[in-house]
Amino acid sequence: MSTAMEIVPLARACGAEVRGVDVRALDDRGFAILHQAWLDHLVLVIPAQRLTDDDLTRFGQRFGVLDELPPVGQGQKPRDNPYISVISNVVENGVPIGGLADDEVIWHSDTSYRERPPSASLLHALELPAWGGNTGFANMYLALETLDPALRQQVDRLSIKNDTTYNAGGQLREGFAPVTDVRNCPGAIHPIVRTHPETRHECLYLGRRRNAYVPGLEVEASETLLDTLWQHATRDVLTWHHTWTIGDVVIWDNRCTMHRRDLFDPTTRRVMHRAQARDDLRPARDASAKNIPHPRGRTVVEALSA
Repeated sequence: MSTAMEIVPLARACGAEVRGVDVRALDDRGFAILHQAWLDHLVLVIPAQRLTDDDLTRFGQRFGVLDELPPVGQGQKPRDNPYISVISNVVENGVPIGGLADDEVIWHSDTSYRERPPSASLLHALELPAWGGNTGFANMYLALETLDPALRQQVDRLSIKNDTTYNAGGQLREGFAPVTDVRNCPGAIHPIVRTHPETRHECLYLGRRRNAYVPGLEVEASETLLDTLWQHATRDVLTWHHTWTIGDVVIWDNRCTMHRRDLFDPTTRRVMHRAQARDDLRPARDASAKNIPHPRGRTVVEALSA
């Protein structure tokens, strides 16, 4: 471990920069410090990393079991490393090298439609556009803590079904039919309020808005409730946006954040390599967990309460 490792908070809501470290050289003690910082700050930015796909894979494996990642979009060029996906707008010889192109990507938590979604997402910036493409993160601990008490009481007992048919960019996944009734869409059902398995704090867990449905409610009531929750959870005071630099590795905790990507210059290249690790647990609510606010962003809560 580099003795120069420094953890510097970046915003009130979430985010910290890890300085003075090469993730390829982290020993167990150094990784333990970095891992705790990740739990404390929800999102870490580690600048100036020069990683091969195998380097990113080895680093990602320290956060959990790596998912083998299918192509993000239809027609995407396959990768040699099954644990790395490419997020890019680049097309070579008529074939996209990655997925999600240059569209705006809406607020979501990665692959929440699975029974066991990823706990950690790692994104490495290799090529960046002339403008745009920033990534925003929302603190879902704070989203729950600042929820209206009556609404909090309502969602405490509810779940959400997370649709499988569309990706975060809104494209229909291969092999799926368009959804005509959200009550019948395929996808995993998770509690709207979950307990983080490591920090033991509670947070909102919303997944992705498109075709989401709250089982047991009429469709109109479900839509109204989910619109209210998304509007609340993505307020500026609960979010932070990262401006990318080539070489950045950004790691976020999918269990307690949502994220989105801004539009960017479609005439220039954006190439990011991603790995995802999971704790192999289904999102769950633990009634024995202490209902103590997560310390990150406490100043936000105090400001909203003033």
